[in-house]
Amino acid sequence: MSYKVVFHIDWDDDQILKMALVNIENLLKDPSAISSKIHLVANGESVRFFRKEFCGENYPKIKKLHSNGVRFCICNNSLNKLKYKPENMLDICEIVSTGVIEICRLQDAGFAYIKP
Repeated sequence: MSYKVVFHIDWDDDQILKMALVNIENLLKDPSAISSKIHLVANGESVRFFRKEFCGENYPKIKKLHSNGVRFCICNNSLNKLKYKPENMLDICEIVSTGVIEICRLQDAGFAYIKP
């Protein structure tokens, strides 16, 4: 079986990011999740976690999940509002124009929405 899932984070709360990452790890561990499509969309204050200088202890887990096919999508509107430059974000992140629109697009494509 294959799942299509979008995880959404939008708060500057390390516990929410850690919960999302653990949820994704648990999903990937399940044998029924073979070939699943998993996205994490970050908007609002949560984009800070994906700045090179702030990802810290979460980076190894983020990198491993990315190597297992998880896509990390970062809202460009949030970057602009917070005056963050795309080049300061982790290279594995995809910058999307609007996080909310990306979530809508994914849900329209049949992705389940999960907000840790």
